[in-house]
Amino acid sequence: MSPDRTATDVSHASPGPRLLRPAAERAGRPLVVGHRGNSSVAPQNTLAAFEAACRAGADAIELDVRLTADRRTVVLHDDVVDVTTDGTGRVDALTLAEVRALDAGSSFSRAFAGQRVPTFEEVARFAAQRPGLELLVELKGVWSVDDVPLVTRHVDAAGLADRTVVQSFWPPTVAALRDAAGHLARALLLVLRPDSLDELVAVCADLGVVACNPDVALLAHEPGLVEAVRGAGLRVHCWTANTTDEWEDLLGRGVDAIMTDRPDRLAGWLDARLGRSPERAADPLAPGAAVHAVPSFDG
Repeated sequence: MSPDRTATDVSHASPGPRLLRPAAERAGRPLVVGHRGNSSVAPQNTLAAFEAACRAGADAIELDVRLTADRRTVVLHDDVVDVTTDGTGRVDALTLAEVRALDAGSSFSRAFAGQRVPTFEEVARFAAQRPGLELLVELKGVWSVDDVPLVTRHVDAAGLADRTVVQSFWPPTVAALRDAAGHLARALLLVLRPDSLDELVAVCADLGVVACNPDVALLAHEPGLVEAVRGAGLRVHCWTANTTDEWEDLLGRGVDAIMTDRPDRLAGWLDARLGRSPERAADPLAPGAAVHAVPSFDG
C-alpha cells in the first residue's frame, strides 16, 4: 500500500454523478437506488425491473455484471443461471447466445415470460435515454485490467461517464478499475467487519475510491463506520435496506444513498419524511413518466 496515497475527497466533486454528492446538499435526503432495479415488482436485473425502478422514482439503479464464456458482458447477480432463468450452468461456461436464449422472467411471474438477460450494452443505452438516471454497476468476482474495458467501453460509448459509479467487493477488481479506467468513479463494497476503521480508510485511499458501500447489517457491529468514511471525504451508499426502521436509522447516520428492493416505497417514505425534493419534483422521469421501448443490441 502506497503511504503517500490519500482518500479521494469528493466533497466538492463536480461535475460528475449525483452519487458523488453528499446528502447534505439535498437537505439530508439520501438518493434512492433500485437494487437490481425494482426487483419487488419485476424480475431482478432485467430491463423490466429497471423500467419499474425509473417509474418508482429511483435516482439510480444498481446492477451486476458478469462475463460469459465468449467474454461478453451480461447483467446477472448469481454465478449460475439456475436462480433466475430456465437454464442451468455457470455464466462463465455459457456463450452470450446461450444466455440470451434463456427466459429470465417466468420464474418471477408468468406475466414476465420472455424477458431476457440483458447485456450491459443494452442497459447502458437504456440509461442514456433517461438523463436523470444514474448507474451503480457492480463487477462480480475478480476482474483484470484486460477485463475492465469490456464494461467501461459501453459506459463511455453511451456518454455515461458522469452518471456512473463502478463498484466491487474485491480490492483487486477495484485496483484494476483504477488502473484501466481511472476516469470513472469507483467504490468498494463492504460486507465483512474491517480490522480497523483506520485500515479501511487507508485501503479506500490506496484504491482511490469515491465511496465505501457497507451492508446495512454491518453498521450495527461497526457504528462508527459511516462517520469515519465520510470524515475521509468519501460517500456512503448503504445496501440493502427495505424497512422503515432501517431507513430511519440510515437517515440518522447521514448516508448519501440507500440501495433497496423497494424504491417505490423508499421514495414515497422520503417524500413524506422530508418533503419532495426539488430534483424529484422537476424530474421528468418521476413515477408515471413515459418509458420508451429498448431494442436488443447485443445478440
